[in-house]
Amino acid sequence: MNFPLYIAKRYIRSNSKNNAINIINRIASMGIIVGAMALFVVLSVFSGLKVFSLSFSNNIDPDLKISSTLGKSFLVTPEQENKIKKIEGVAAFSKIIEERVLFTFNNKQEVTYLKGVDSNYSNVNNVNKILYNGQWLEKNTYQVVVGFGFVQKLSLGLMDFNNHLEVLVPKAGKGNIESAEDAFNSSEIFPIGIYAINEDLDSKYVFADLGLAQELLEYKSNQVSGIELKEKPNSDENAIIKELKNIFNGKITVKNRAQLNESLYKMLNTENIAVYLIFTLVIIVALFNLIGALIMMILDKKGNLKTLFNLGTEIKSLRKIFLLQGTLLSVFGGLIGLALGIVIVLLQQHFEWIMITPTLAYPVVFSMENVVIVMATITTLGFIASLIASSRVSEKLLD
Repeated sequence: MNFPLYIAKRYIRSNSKNNAINIINRIASMGIIVGAMALFVVLSVFSGLKVFSLSFSNNIDPDLKISSTLGKSFLVTPEQENKIKKIEGVAAFSKIIEERVLFTFNNKQEVTYLKGVDSNYSNVNNVNKILYNGQWLEKNTYQVVVGFGFVQKLSLGLMDFNNHLEVLVPKAGKGNIESAEDAFNSSEIFPIGIYAINEDLDSKYVFADLGLAQELLEYKSNQVSGIELKEKPNSDENAIIKELKNIFNGKITVKNRAQLNESLYKMLNTENIAVYLIFTLVIIVALFNLIGALIMMILDKKGNLKTLFNLGTEIKSLRKIFLLQGTLLSVFGGLIGLALGIVIVLLQQHFEWIMITPTLAYPVVFSMENVVIVMATITTLGFIASLIASSRVSEKLLD
């Protein structure tokens, strides 16, 4: 048997004759347990907030989005569409047009994005999940689906045939403009549905039929500004992107959902790292108790250590006893704290005890990644603290 490990386990199980040392050991153990529990709970909360924040954009952003590198639009041939359909890992795709245009209603104006979508759009994005009222638009019509924020800004309603919502798109070309008809392509459109996601996105898009958008922008029937794709579960995203670039001869840019919301992902990841570092600092402070407890234990066992040294035990083996003792205390404390944290997170997920609003529970997510992070943090810091304390064992101390 490993001699230092055997002695270390004996020291962990046995109490000291000095009651003050026992109290210090218990405080050190409690600090590790509470630190591990708090770190896991906080990481789980921020994982939940991350999922909750991204869920809004996930409802409207595709898995992959193709855009042109040469301009605002590009042409898609039937052969290219057939090749996209044959890509392994692509569940569905939809051709879209996005353009910032002017909307007018009862002398009120709003500039936002007109998003023309084809009939496959509902297969790429779950439109029923975002539809708040009314219904989704039909193909080859002048119907539109507007956001809840857009409705509030213009004070419009659904199926209002007495007051018409009008869209105006600047015409491309040169020369003098003598009238509004020369400057804009316009059309009366009819809201038949309202979508609701969050305050920022509810005014971003007005969804219309792809054909209507092409008509207003004077695009060709195969001219689009983007293609949105839905991936099959467990598909190879990098392989799909590579095939898409080959189909379009590298003249496109393909972005996944994270790249489409790059600033949001960066903000959430930065917050997560900041919280992790703050609570790691709390654990470091708590581990000072472990260093103190081990030093007190070394002084308390000085007589035993001197006997072992005289019997031929090397100084590095004596140091290893307290290194292993501190590390084992950290591991056991981390496991207990982690178990308590997991129970708290699972109870919150199931019973929703803590609420943000009367109808919205505080989001938490149980993740094995967080389990690994907490145990790695506690074990590493515990090892370093034990290494510092065990270095006090020396020949000078035992003289």
